[in-house]
Parts: sequence; structure tokens; C-alpha cells
Amino acid sequence: MKIKVINERENLQEVIQVLLTHLEPSKVMKFWAACKLSEGDYLQLKEKLFAEETVASLYAKIKDFQDEESKQSPE
Repeated sequence: MKIKVINERENLQEVIQVLLTHLEPSKVMKFWAACKLSEGDYLQLKEKLFAEETVASLYAKIKDFQDEESKQSPE
């Protein structure tokens, strides 16, 4: 039986991407800080995570997230 060893860096990047997909970025960054995950090369990770993003695309995603969140919030 062969055991596949998970690359820690790749695993962390995948986990962060999942968090960013389901949470607002400020919550992900607070979680990241609480876990002291910022000790790596943040700039390199940031470039990879946001490589295809523009200010306009990030704005649209944030707006969509906030709109969706306001629909789910009990009044």
C-alpha cells in the first residue's frame, strides 16, 4: 500500500482558497492571523490566489457576497 504525502504548502493554499470562496476576505485574514499562518511568503501566495483578479472583479465578488449575505440575514 502506497501512502501519498500531502505537500503542506499546496494543502494550505487549497484550504485558503476554500475559505476565500465561502467567507469574506476579512474573516479569512483574521482566521489566518489567529492561526499564525502568515509566517510564509504572503506576497507569493497573494499573487497566486489573486492572479486572475482585477479591482473590478474583486469589487463584483465582494458586492455579490454582501448582497447574498444581506438576503440571508434575518431582519
